[in-house]
Amino acid sequence: MRKDVYLKTVAWQEAQEVFLDAVLGPGRQGRTEGELVPTGRAVGRVTAAPVFAAVSWPHYHAAAMDGVAVSSRDAAGASESHPVVLSPDRYDPVDTGDPLPPGRDAVIMSEDLHLLPDGRLEVIASVPPWDNVRPVGEDVVVGEMVVPAGHRLRPVDVGALLAAGVTQVPVRRRPRVAIVPTGDELVPPGEAMAPGQIPEFNSAILAGMLAEWGADHVVYPPVPDDPGTVREAMLRAAGECDLVLTIGGSSAGSGDYTARAMAECGEVLVHGVNTRPGKPVVLGKVDGKAAVGIPGYPVSAVLAMELFVRPLVLAWQGLPPPAREVVRGRLTRRLASSAGVEEFVRVRVGRVGDELVVTPLPRGAGVTTSLVRADGWLVVPAGVEGFPEGHGVEVQLLRSREEIEGRLLVTGSHDPALDVVSSLMSERFPGLGLSSANVGSLAGLVALGRGECHAAGCHLLDPESGEYNVAYVRRLLPERRVILFPLHFRQQGIMVGKGNPKGIHGIEDLARPDVTFVNRQRGSGTRVLLDWLLGRKGISPRQVNGYARELFTHAQVAVAVESGTADAGLGVLSAARALGLEFIPVAEERYDLAFLPETFGDERVRALVEVVRSDAFARALEAMGGYRPADGDGQEVGPL
Repeated sequence: MRKDVYLKTVAWQEAQEVFLDAVLGPGRQGRTEGELVPTGRAVGRVTAAPVFAAVSWPHYHAAAMDGVAVSSRDAAGASESHPVVLSPDRYDPVDTGDPLPPGRDAVIMSEDLHLLPDGRLEVIASVPPWDNVRPVGEDVVVGEMVVPAGHRLRPVDVGALLAAGVTQVPVRRRPRVAIVPTGDELVPPGEAMAPGQIPEFNSAILAGMLAEWGADHVVYPPVPDDPGTVREAMLRAAGECDLVLTIGGSSAGSGDYTARAMAECGEVLVHGVNTRPGKPVVLGKVDGKAAVGIPGYPVSAVLAMELFVRPLVLAWQGLPPPAREVVRGRLTRRLASSAGVEEFVRVRVGRVGDELVVTPLPRGAGVTTSLVRADGWLVVPAGVEGFPEGHGVEVQLLRSREEIEGRLLVTGSHDPALDVVSSLMSERFPGLGLSSANVGSLAGLVALGRGECHAAGCHLLDPESGEYNVAYVRRLLPERRVILFPLHFRQQGIMVGKGNPKGIHGIEDLARPDVTFVNRQRGSGTRVLLDWLLGRKGISPRQVNGYARELFTHAQVAVAVESGTADAGLGVLSAARALGLEFIPVAEERYDLAFLPETFGDERVRALVEVVRSDAFARALEAMGGYRPADGDGQEVGPL
């Protein structure tokens, strides 16, 4: 069995320098050649040379107002108290854009004119020479530079060029980039998959990123894990494109052939960078063309593209990589990191009160949805073992600040209905939305008290009173006033496989030795409900096989049951329905959003309340199953 090692793991900054120097040459002046394209189709392209006006614009003296063209001397001294009367031969009616008639040097606006019955014109305002006239070349003069070289053309630039008579514009040729997925396990998206097979979607991510940066791309068919085949695919792509991107096979395992193939048909400059994620990247050349071995995990792939492909593609067009906006915020929880590796952590960012709060997202390199939810990257430098809770951190934004500012942050219990609320808010109130973090009801209330969110989702049953949430608010936030806004009522039940193969009918069956259970995390409302239900039956948690196995969402519990790793789990009906599971109802519970009073009047909260009380939300709950709408304006809970 072959076991390669990384040539030398280096800092990504050093790797980037080595790669760009090798590809672009001294001074990094290596740019794609110029080409002429029709000006009307040049938006987004980068000019390869300065562009000069072919004609003056306007190319004639033009009236800038509706009115009459006159000799300014004829209207000298005119005013409302001393109007000047012009005979028909001393004025010409004009509309905006008309050529200025010979002998005329000004235009008087219609508002300053009175037409007399005999055809003479009474003028009540004088005009200086060339007033209300656009002279030849007012906008641009023939031979004048309209846009410089190295300028990314905008729609207004294209309009100005066309006005200046430029119908073709010299631009940098778009870099042509090959995308070569590798791996025996890859199948086209949408096809049925056997265990071990995965859909090939990375190429779509890379293609979209390249399009944003101004490059053309060619996606080649997936290549199996065979060193000769990988090498042949690289050489073919290098013959047709400026840059070869292979996806997968870039690590140092027995089935990873990218580095070997690159070395055999070119050279390897860097194999392995000191980042997490994204360590197994390969930078080099294939048959003289730039080549990058992109890691197969999606998050690693995106980071490798950002660090190494983006600057190259932009440099070929003569553009510097635009700096991402950096903001400073407060970390909502402790973030541990391994010393010696520069870690890029995906984070959620939101404004609560007068400060930004930063919450880390799941860090696995294969968690594609974390890229969807991420607002930015938090970089933990090499040599730093993370940051404590509350630490001030800098975040490189992946979204606009306006989008982040418009979101309502909900932290706490997971509920699928929150996704419906988020979608309806965004649809009904453009610019506003909802972002949720699933940490459990108890942790959500703690986060609310620490100012880390706008609302906490909770459904915590108090065994003594039978009431939801009030007792926990008073216990966890004893000095605060809190508004409990009822979102909905929902059915909790035991999810079991289709056909209920283990014959599970109630809570007591969870104590059977032949039943494997999967639990929710400590502090979740579902976990609190389970403990209460077990207690009523006199069942100890130790009697439940799998009680210690914890998952964070209803959907994860449903997947565990559907995949056969558990026989049963507690969750909501909508999660069971989504995966075709049987559902045994055990309790109806109230789900609240807890707000601090100072937040409840926020426009984002007003939007949420309107959505939650809408017919559209009620219909969505009915379609999900196991829900019914709540009503009321909210219950205020104060200190005892």
